Amino acid sequence: MARIRSEVLSPFRSVRMFFYLAFMASGALGGLIALTQLLPALSNPARAAGAAETLKGLGIDAAAVALFAFLYSRESKAKDAQVGRLAREERLSRLKLRAGAGDGRPLALGELRGTARLVIVAGPGEFVAESFRRSQPLLRELAERAVLAVPFATDGNAPELRLDGAGEGGVDDDDDLARRSRRLWQLTPVYTTEWAQWLDDQKKLAGVPPDSPVYLSLRMDGRVRGSGVGYPPWQAFVAQLPPVKGMWSGLLDGMDGRVL
Repeated sequence: MARIRSEVLSPFRSVRMFFYLAFMASGALGGLIALTQLLPALSNPARAAGAAETLKGLGIDAAAVALFAFLYSRESKAKDAQVGRLAREERLSRLKLRAGAGDGRPLALGELRGTARLVIVAGPGEFVAESFRRSQPLLRELAERAVLAVPFATDGNAPELRLDGAGEGGVDDDDDLARRSRRLWQLTPVYTTEWAQWLDDQKKLAGVPPDSPVYLSLRMDGRVRGSGVGYPPWQAFVAQLPPVKGMWSGLLDGMDGRVL
């Protein structure tokens, strides 16, 4: 699946790599022919007059092979990096979570593609609780942008994330937006061992200490939009992400920012 997505995202990469190989083969063949002409010219003084021109052609062929080998190597590394990133995103999309506090069927994270922008908040229970408190003044704005938080307490001390009353964010139950605001922190990871393994792998790749609290924000299409150590920048999310309803609906649906 990761390779298929890579081909869709970079449809002309395979074509470029094919032509790079073809040009390398052409240059190597030309260099071989020039070499077979150069050796007799160097050993026969009568034919030495054309040796300089043959040597020049050999140098051009060698430079062409080196250039296209470099371009092919760079393209291949970019492809491997993209496939690796997409494979990690596919693993992430298969992680399970549960909506609300009930015992309903766990759903895969990938099932929320196209409907929500997820922000994974992973760290000790105190870190998760503080991230929750920092988001409260912006609950309505985050709900307008279909942001949903996935709190993951890495120490097993999951805090109780409950909104009592309207609060500073003005969250009442008088409209649909208010109800969605209350659901912003209602996703719960299940099969936490798989979540912990995925996060550990991500931290190793990023060179982040294993015990560091982190956040990871996803685009509407499920691809990783941003990540960092520390608390999620809720204010930045509100400033950068467009609302999913209203006059900007549809026009800015893909404006989630570049992927990492």
